[in-house]
Amino acid sequence: MSLNETAVPPPTTGKRIGINAHLLAGKASYRRAGIHQYIYQVLRHLPPKNDYTVYTRHGGDLAAKGMKLVSSHWPTERRLVRILWEQLRWPLLAKRHKIDLLHSTAFVLPLALPAPAIVTIYDLSFMHYPERFPSLQRRYLQGQTAQACRRARRVITISESGRQDVHRFFGVPLAQIDVVTPGVDEAYQPLPAEEVAAFRQRRGLPSRFVLHVGTLQPRKNIPTLLEAFARLPLLDVHLVLVGGKGWLYDEIFARVTALNLQERVHFTGYVPDEELSLWYNAAALLAFPSVYEGFGLPVVEAMACGTPVAAANTSSIPEAAGDAALLFDPLDVQELADCMTAVLQDTSLAATMREKGLTQAQQFSWARAGWETAVAYQRALTDIP
Repeated sequence: MSLNETAVPPPTTGKRIGINAHLLAGKASYRRAGIHQYIYQVLRHLPPKNDYTVYTRHGGDLAAKGMKLVSSHWPTERRLVRILWEQLRWPLLAKRHKIDLLHSTAFVLPLALPAPAIVTIYDLSFMHYPERFPSLQRRYLQGQTAQACRRARRVITISESGRQDVHRFFGVPLAQIDVVTPGVDEAYQPLPAEEVAAFRQRRGLPSRFVLHVGTLQPRKNIPTLLEAFARLPLLDVHLVLVGGKGWLYDEIFARVTALNLQERVHFTGYVPDEELSLWYNAAALLAFPSVYEGFGLPVVEAMACGTPVAAANTSSIPEAAGDAALLFDPLDVQELADCMTAVLQDTSLAATMREKGLTQAQQFSWARAGWETAVAYQRALTDIP
């Protein structure tokens, strides 16, 4: 259920909340996208009503927010080590620290729960599209997420679409699932034209380009974007793909070669958070063709920067886009090509989309996300087991 600040009193439990935040990344890589940003921003904006103990190797400035950081010497950047830590070490630490409520910020809970627990589920792409995941990763996520959903006092999802998915696949009652949508950082805003021009020159960017932001992995549907881009009648427009390599990405590079787009398609790799706003501002359009998303944060980030958006009409993406984007069937190459062409050729349409996008982006706040998470904690602590 979506939480309304005027309908729910401020959370005042004063309890010890133990938060597993080992997916916070320390170095610049694709792991600092998506889930990392959500965890970091929510923790930064939790209201100081509880005693927060955050288990992580990379806490950044969270200690300055009044949180107790518990660092581990275990190299949990490695997936197997992180799994062992979650199952073996975390329960022991939580018991030692007298934790009243455990919060797993990503999918998995320990088998031995020393206290009531809450779990955040970002998306169920591994249930919708199992063939797009390495087999071991898929089986682990399916099994552990199902178990976590059964044993958690409450579940947090980041969209209403995700809430319905958790209910459908794992049978969690809808009343037990809270929606906490992401926010938009204040860094994402329209920037001065001279600053954007200097960035464009520094990076050697073309005068007009379509932007895609996201890790290179199958569900981002980038081959379809490449096919649609190849059909654009505007040969002076380029395509820039911002994001690190995830998995099963070889087809993307093979498709660029097959379509003879090597001179017009550019891969930046991972881009630091502080630079991403410049990429949005410099782009003529964000194209977001994912077949499935837990929310689709680049959609609202681009809108907050005044960049028009063409996005897939599937899963949670329409929730992020509202009426400010052009929506298309992610499996329809020509429809995507037509949407991109319309924005690139029609300056009046692009201007209207910019204004609508700026309004739509204002709906999403990290302060609200932190507040709603604290309310979910209160609900988990007051629910009857």
